[in-house]
Amino acid sequence: MEIDDRKIKILEAIINDYINTGEPIGSRTIARKYELGVSSATIRNEMADLEDMGYLEHLHTSSGRKPSDKGYRLYVDKLMKAHQITAQEELLIRGMLMDAAMFEVDKIIRQVSLLLSRLTQLTCIIKATSVGKSCLKALQLINIDNGSILLVIVTDSSIIKNNMIRIHKPIEADVLQKLNNMLNVRLKNLTIEGINLEVINNIKIDLQGYEDIFNAIIPALYECLNEEESSEVILEGETNILHYPEYNDIVRAKEFISFLDDKESLKKILPTSKDTTISIGVENYIPEAREYSVISRAYSKGDNPLGSIGIIGPTRMDYSKVISLLNKVIELLNRNLNNFDEWG
Repeated sequence: MEIDDRKIKILEAIINDYINTGEPIGSRTIARKYELGVSSATIRNEMADLEDMGYLEHLHTSSGRKPSDKGYRLYVDKLMKAHQITAQEELLIRGMLMDAAMFEVDKIIRQVSLLLSRLTQLTCIIKATSVGKSCLKALQLINIDNGSILLVIVTDSSIIKNNMIRIHKPIEADVLQKLNNMLNVRLKNLTIEGINLEVINNIKIDLQGYEDIFNAIIPALYECLNEEESSEVILEGETNILHYPEYNDIVRAKEFISFLDDKESLKKILPTSKDTTISIGVENYIPEAREYSVISRAYSKGDNPLGSIGIIGPTRMDYSKVISLLNKVIELLNRNLNNFDEWG
């Protein structure tokens, strides 16, 4: 049996209605709410066909039907209309990311997770690059005022750390540049294991007379390059799913929260793809994720993916809105990450 235009229109109406209400819908309601030009009896027959074809599911506790995962897949691939980001959404996104170069990258990523969870009212999951696997790309000392210097550490994964150093005496710009050159000669391309006692002693000799800088640099380097692996998964908006009435059921809510606690599973549901990936219900190969939909995309610097950002929620999520917001955020995030090259 083929799905013709009339069935498509009825299916689209059912999906749009269910996304908005979460309530199964019957033929009379469709005929009343949507001008499809056919009777409720005809709609009822078409709905029965759509159920036989696997696009709808019939709930035994209701006379109405709801979309199946197969129905949502058809909707996402062929039916949904692009969400137009509102002026307010655009302002929020740009406001959070426009000054990103002034912050540490891991802080920006946390801001992104908070922003997306608020805009989508769903859970944001970020699989971030592990800082502990990185090596130093550049180190920069920047004069702030007579009593302060900003230490900027950049890794090969574009991770940036900022540390303010208090100094006892001002440092001339040419002297500071000389210190920068010496430090980069000693430290560039080193991992945490590479910063051994010999390297530290050589830096101490180079910075003789500038002990306040030396005392600040070594702890900052170790903190930057020796972070725990658990920081790889960032979560925000874990309880947003409770806004959906069907998750007021304590058992379903606990199952979702329990799934979010499994960080290894969360990493697996976020593929590292530059294209937007949409996994609906049973399409998630991890059994615990098969009641949810996951929309994800990698963020990157040039051709190098740095991590993945995903939105997880009920299969009746507003796919068009989530996809548009995720793509807009990643587009601006990627642009800012590529601007970090000036430190290299």
